[in-house]
Amino acid sequence: MFIETEPTPNPATLKFLPGQDVMGSRGTADFSDAAAAMRSPLAERIFQLDGVSRVFLGADFVTVTKSEDVEWQSLKPMVLGAIMEHALAGRPVLAEDAAEEAEEDTDPADAEVVAQIKDLLDTRVRPAVAGDGGDIVFRGFRDGVVRLHMQGACSGCPSSRATLKHGVETMLRHYVPEVVSVEQVEA
Repeated sequence: MFIETEPTPNPATLKFLPGQDVMGSRGTADFSDAAAAMRSPLAERIFQLDGVSRVFLGADFVTVTKSEDVEWQSLKPMVLGAIMEHALAGRPVLAEDAAEEAEEDTDPADAEVVAQIKDLLDTRVRPAVAGDGGDIVFRGFRDGVVRLHMQGACSGCPSSRATLKHGVETMLRHYVPEVVSVEQVEA
């Protein structure tokens, strides 16, 4: 098994590409600490490594964020080993009962606008963000404000706020006149 790595816009995060599905079509999973990773044997294994502060599982990649006191030179080989060991053992990426859906804050009267927003996010934004090792998840729309949650490499990235304001907000306002602004929210 050959695992490629790619840098991300967030210098504390690396993207690992194992050459096979990680989450596949099941969506994504973001783990901000070891306690949250209990529902994923893969994320749990990666969190056993000293210096790991966040793990994100995408369709065909894993992004790992390191703490400030650790260098990639020492952590990267350990992450590669953990991913390879997990894959070769044939263990599941998520536990059987690990489905987790966050509640969306929307007004039923805005259903058509919300559908437009989600379509634009799914077709134009999420593929680009996934290319950088992250994801952007719709959390709500009220009073013209779109609430989005940044995951993976995008969470804590120095340029994530600029991406939201100058990229996502500008595009959504252009295509969906009801959108006034975009806010970043935590889970």
